[in-house]
Amino acid sequence: MPDKSKVGVGLFILSEANFFLALMIAYVYFHMQPASGPSAASSLNPLRTLAFSICLFLSSASIHMAGRSFRLRSAESVKLWLALTVLLGATFLVGQSLEYLGFFARGVTLSTNLFGTTFFTLTGFHGLHVLLGLCALATILGIALSGRLEDITPSGFEAISMYWHFVDAVWVVIFSIVYIWPLVQ
Repeated sequence: MPDKSKVGVGLFILSEANFFLALMIAYVYFHMQPASGPSAASSLNPLRTLAFSICLFLSSASIHMAGRSFRLRSAESVKLWLALTVLLGATFLVGQSLEYLGFFARGVTLSTNLFGTTFFTLTGFHGLHVLLGLCALATILGIALSGRLEDITPSGFEAISMYWHFVDAVWVVIFSIVYIWPLVQ
């Protein structure tokens, strides 16, 4: 019988993948429309964003190592890798927040133009998903730090790990479309 936790998270990920696909299609469609005002090419700093994106990408490796340690029941390693995953994910969110503050300081907001609307909608919803993932990771980290690692079920741990890998994979696509694509046009 399939594991209910993993099937449930898998179905949730599938629905969220469709949601993000719709947001990405809207971003691409509106990006190709002529518009005045700020654009991706004139507003974004792909190298700076790559710096905090690398933290998110590395967090996929650290959650993988946490899962490996969990399966081996190595409590100290689980704590270390989970803490690193949370730190890397939080660093990504801080970087995204600083990027937003820079936009706001330059007058680029959700209502500035279609670029602002689609950029903040797409990256903002992704940031929200990162925040929710960090809450789940912090919860299992707290349980592990309290010495109750055995209270975490393998399927629960794997479900959170699946979600975190999904959040990372979505950012790879968003980063490619939003930050890299304008460079090659």
